[in-house]
Amino acid sequence: MEIHYPQKDFKVNVVDAVQYIWDATRRKWVKLTPEEWVRQNFVQYLLDVKKYPASLMAIEKGIELNGLKKRCDVVIFQDKKPWMIVECKEPNVPLSESTFMQIIRYNMVLQVPFLVITNGSNTLGWRISENGIELLEDLPEW
Repeated sequence: MEIHYPQKDFKVNVVDAVQYIWDATRRKWVKLTPEEWVRQNFVQYLLDVKKYPASLMAIEKGIELNGLKKRCDVVIFQDKKPWMIVECKEPNVPLSESTFMQIIRYNMVLQVPFLVITNGSNTLGWRISENGIELLEDLPEW
């Protein structure tokens, strides 16, 4: 699917030669890694373009999978239940079967109807229903 990121002047700070970006959703400075850059831009897209409410987003949501602690990059809630999982990868990481299987494993815990994987330039999404898995052409509107 094609994503057009909105222009955003992110707050970036440098401390001891390390760049940090202000995460407005979590209300804290976080280390600016390539994956974080993808996450921040994708979250802004969800907020500004798709109008998803920030108050219903959890960034780096902790889950337990087979006794191991894992973190979902972004989880969006609707009606107090997880509704969408977004897994972000660095721009140079291709979206592969491995990435798809990672988000499928996370969904074994959260049971959401929408799954999204992105590396910033490529984004894939699926709707899961009782009829199976359907590839999305666009993300659902809020």
